[in-house]
Amino acid sequence: MVANVQSILDEGIAALNATNDPVELENAKARYTGKEGAITALLKQLATLPPEEKKTFGATVNQAKQAFEAALTARRETLAAEKLARQLAAEALDVTLPARGRASGGLHPVTLVQQRIEALFRSIGFEVADGPEIETDFHNFKALNMPDNHPARDMADTFYVEGGEVLRTHTSPIQVRYMLDHQPPIKIVAPGRVYRVDSDATHSPMFHQMEGLWVEEGVSFADLKSVITDWLRNFFEDETLQVRFRPSFFPFTEPSAEVDVLGQRGWLEIGGCGMVHPNVLRNVNIDPERYTGFAFGFGLDRFAMLYYGVNDLRLFFENDLSFLGQFK
Repeated sequence: MVANVQSILDEGIAALNATNDPVELENAKARYTGKEGAITALLKQLATLPPEEKKTFGATVNQAKQAFEAALTARRETLAAEKLARQLAAEALDVTLPARGRASGGLHPVTLVQQRIEALFRSIGFEVADGPEIETDFHNFKALNMPDNHPARDMADTFYVEGGEVLRTHTSPIQVRYMLDHQPPIKIVAPGRVYRVDSDATHSPMFHQMEGLWVEEGVSFADLKSVITDWLRNFFEDETLQVRFRPSFFPFTEPSAEVDVLGQRGWLEIGGCGMVHPNVLRNVNIDPERYTGFAFGFGLDRFAMLYYGVNDLRLFFENDLSFLGQFK
């Protein structure tokens, strides 16, 4: 009977060592030490043995069970080690290869254009001013000669917040705030984000503007044309660039004009300008009998499209790194 126990143990250990599959290993365990296993069956035979044989046979079977379980644990560890070795081999790194390095970021193309324009205006004595993006009705509309129900509000009377304040629809409020805090001479450019309900290939509900203002004694429309023409030729690096001023209407300037440049496909409108309306100067406590000024406004996103040859404004704001990475 003892020989039978040893035979079953040898057969069981051989079955364990013969498999390289963890699932099959557990199946072998069940065949020998499971509820219906061969070694378990030996233990069940104890009930049929005389008392004098139970002790000796029971000790022999228990030793066999312990030997089988020790072999099972060893085989499990061997298979786990072999699996880890294969995984390490498959994922091995060649430490002699050069490192990938950390990718460097870059400024957004609209930011690059804004910085370029700011530098050009600083070179002729303009300062860069800033202001809040959430504005009062007075700073955004009324101070700019647009009282309640004025038709010019229709295209800009859009995003309001609690308290009746509005997401600024242009950067003109920066000019208003600056004039309220400073007396002429005033020479500023006012860049920033603005908001209107508008969205297509060349418009976005959030976009960027650059407005300019010069208020001083004796400032004329001739100064306006000279500054804008010189700036555009420097920006586009084209001393022969043709610039056209077309009569237009803005409630905050009089006279007013649209500004066009001549490109390969003909005349292209790029912004608006005009002499600051006397009512605007009065609203910010500047004497229109003594001082005159001009103002202008251009879309920075549109200028970025022209400067870099991009045909869809939405590309600037979709956060596609393969696109934005070209401008680093």
